Amino acid sequence: MSTFSDPNAPSPAVVKSDEQWKSELSPEEYQVLRQAGTERPFTGEYWDSTTEGVYACRACGAELFTSREKFGSHCGWPSFYAPLADGTVRYLHDSSLGMERVEVRCATCDSHLGHLFEGEGYDTPTDQRFCINSVSLSLRPTDA
Repeated sequence: MSTFSDPNAPSPAVVKSDEQWKSELSPEEYQVLRQAGTERPFTGEYWDSTTEGVYACRACGAELFTSREKFGSHCGWPSFYAPLADGTVRYLHDSSLGMERVEVRCATCDSHLGHLFEGEGYDTPTDQRFCINSVSLSLRPTDA
């Protein structure tokens, strides 16, 4: 069952002009986070990371996912079976590229993170795969 955000949901807490985002993000970060781009598979920093910690939005620092929900989907991007908590991400219908998908965005700054896929048969508690671009995330490792 797909979850879509409430169209009456509050506006993002972090709002910046396009010029501000361009000055704060690298060209690759800007292209993915603000223009809904996608990094190439198997090239991102976290696609196969097993480091324990919290994954935050690279644009605003909001905590989004943890390593506890990360799993190896072998798709080339970091995969999570659930976000850190309800309300940390929001969902939008995405019919770009001739496909019907669910886009995942940061609820705090409305940055593009990736997409949500369901029913793929992964052995996870939710049977969901949050396929997230590494460039959209910053990992805050758990202190050993």
